[in-house]
Amino acid sequence: MNHALKKGALALAVLASFATAEAKDLIDAEDPQAILEIAKGFGSARLKKDSQGDPMISGRIDGTRYGIYFYGCDNNHRHCDDIKFGAAWSGKKVTLKQVNNWNRTKRYGTAYLDNDGDPNLDMPVNLDYGVTVENLEDDFSFWEKVLKAFKKEVLDI
Repeated sequence: MNHALKKGALALAVLASFATAEAKDLIDAEDPQAILEIAKGFGSARLKKDSQGDPMISGRIDGTRYGIYFYGCDNNHRHCDDIKFGAAWSGKKVTLKQVNNWNRTKRYGTAYLDNDGDPNLDMPVNLDYGVTVENLEDDFSFWEKVLKAFKKEVLDI
């Protein structure tokens, strides 16, 4: 094998080892425990199951309760595809105009009024194929900012 081919083969082997090492550091919705550990870095959190038996994380950020719901799970409630942050405020009166204004002016956090007229806030996160820990921590940071802004701008809390 000539020198150029040896260098090329070595370069490919090094790149393959980096790709393998990086893939191990990715988090996806198949690992609720890893997501829980990140959630705990932003406040209290615990892993539970939702009414269908899928994983769910119940947490608090700055005193505000929220949930992380797992979607696209298989029949065994595992191998989920993505997650959604969600929060709701029971008995807090908000107008549809306030909700529409929030949705029109904000990039993150979709607001809506549920069947009882209570305000809700959701933020989906695509975890297909995995994301880095730093990326998911950044999503949590966005969620923290969205919650704070929604409470101030829409709920007047």
